[in-house]
Order: sequence, then C-alpha cells, then structure tokens
Amino acid sequence: MNGIALYGGSFDPPHLGHEAVVKALEKLDFIKKVIIMPTFLNPFKETFTAPAELRLKWLKCIFADDEKVQISSFEVEKKRKVPAVETVKAMLQKYDPIYFVIGADNLASLHKWYRYDELKELVTFIVASRNDIEIPPNFLKLQIGVDIASSDLRDNIDISKLPKKCAQEIAHYYKEHNAKQN
Repeated sequence: MNGIALYGGSFDPPHLGHEAVVKALEKLDFIKKVIIMPTFLNPFKETFTAPAELRLKWLKCIFADDEKVQISSFEVEKKRKVPAVETVKAMLQKYDPIYFVIGADNLASLHKWYRYDELKELVTFIVASRNDIEIPPNFLKLQIGVDIASSDLRDNIDISKLPKKCAQEIAHYYKEHNAKQN
C-alpha cells in the first residue's frame, strides 16, 4: 500500500542533509509522495533564527521541480507550536498510511513528545541515520550518508552545505543575522 512520507522539522536552515533525506525517501517504492512540513515553532524550542514564512519559501524554492514533493504550510499557518500528533491526525483525513520521518538525533527524546503513545499507533516511523546512533528494530532505517546539523550551520554558514537552488539567499540571510548578533 503506497503512503506518504511526512517529513517535519525546523529547517533552520534547510541544508544538503535535508535534501538527501528527501531523495532517499523518493527511492522507496512504498512512498508515493513526500510532504515536507516546516514547523512554525518547534515544541522543544522557543525561537528560530529564520522566520517560518522564510523557511517555507526556501523549501518551496529548493523542491520546486520535484513532482513527488509537496511543501505544506499547515503548521506555519497555525502560528503556534503544533504537536506532531495533531498534524498527523489532520493528514490522516487525506492520506493513509503515513510514514513519519525523523532524524536519528530525535530518538532519545521521542518518548517526551506530546501524546507519543498515540502518535506511534498512527504512523510508521522512518529514521534518517546520523553518525553512529543505533536505530531500534521497530523503526524503519533510512541510510543517507550525509551528516549536517542545522545548529552548526546557523552559527557558521557554509554555502557548500546548502542546496544549490537557494544557497546564496540562505547564506546571505544567516550571514546578515550573525553580523547583527555580534
């Protein structure tokens, strides 16, 4: 049964690691569409460097020519922190099954997610590998071979780690922001 991959995140900034996850998802024969869902506010963070509307714009630019990818503004339009379970329930009205994509770095805190026990009954998790983090057998593993952290890029922007389509604009934004902070 073909399903959708729901790939949520901060994407602050979007980088080649995010792009690699999407490309790997597209190769899975049971995924008919990848829905990228930037958060308005991450439930575990208080602020972002780039505003939600700008991160949404960058994602639309990066994946504009990819027919299997849809960029969703669902969480951005809420203008608040949206728990994953709320997003999944809304998406289930249109799509089933849903494969919920997370980075391996999220595994350690997954049990802290709002209504995690309910969420895990609604989706199948796909975990994008990162470093040497072990992925439990009850999760599908997505090998991507790219290890880039948005948090590292925000402070020290490296254009070679950004998607080519919007690299200049993204790099300019973070350089300007960092200059104002110093």
